[in-house]
Amino acid sequence: MIIIQAKDVSFAFDEKKNIIDNISFEAKEDEFVSIIGPSGCGKSTFLRIIAGLNKATSGGVFYKNRVIQEPTKNISFVFQDFALMPWLNNVENVKLGYSRINMSENEKEKKAVELLGTFGLNGFEYSYPNMLSGGMKQRVGIARALASKPDVLLMDEPFSALDELTANTLRYDVLTQLKDRTQSVRLVIMVTHNVEEAVELSDKIIILSGKPSRVLDIKSIKLKHPRNRRSKEFLDMVDYVYEILAQA
Repeated sequence: MIIIQAKDVSFAFDEKKNIIDNISFEAKEDEFVSIIGPSGCGKSTFLRIIAGLNKATSGGVFYKNRVIQEPTKNISFVFQDFALMPWLNNVENVKLGYSRINMSENEKEKKAVELLGTFGLNGFEYSYPNMLSGGMKQRVGIARALASKPDVLLMDEPFSALDELTANTLRYDVLTQLKDRTQSVRLVIMVTHNVEEAVELSDKIIILSGKPSRVLDIKSIKLKHPRNRRSKEFLDMVDYVYEILAQA
């Protein structure tokens, strides 16, 4: 089933020249989709259009055949810079994810504590963001994004600020959410600059050009998880993506 569909999406600031030009693709249930391209090509802006935070200049993005015009609890966003409120503790930050859900404050707090525990933050529920490592902050950010039980999880370079060991652990956690049928997430779309990361996680990679950003290729990846970064098949796929990006 197609969950997200982009149809001829273009975007320009202040009616100037497009930075995104006629991007189209489909993202289906149970897929992990990565969007990769040169710095400044509009990847993050495009992700914000999918989230309903920005509006396309022309064309549109559809969630289950309905045009996305504003943020919805069915689509959650994980930011690169964590985007936690420093004056709120971790439970309070996660509770922001329940803002559009009708439940009592006590129930929100109980669910927030449970969700933080799922991401290994037992004992840090009432700590503040300045007391956490980068990896712990991003775990809070992911927990907040999952609070509304979305079926689409958008991630904007979520692991780029983390050390590689922490990033690997969080990559596994996110992939587990997608593969676990008891969880709500049915589609992940991630923006990344990291080709190896994209090949390791993705079922589909959308490769974009430089500005104005266009689709150079959409590459499906059939390798089984967990993927061996040293295998010939993996390295061949990495080389292929780099070769296409060289055309950007």
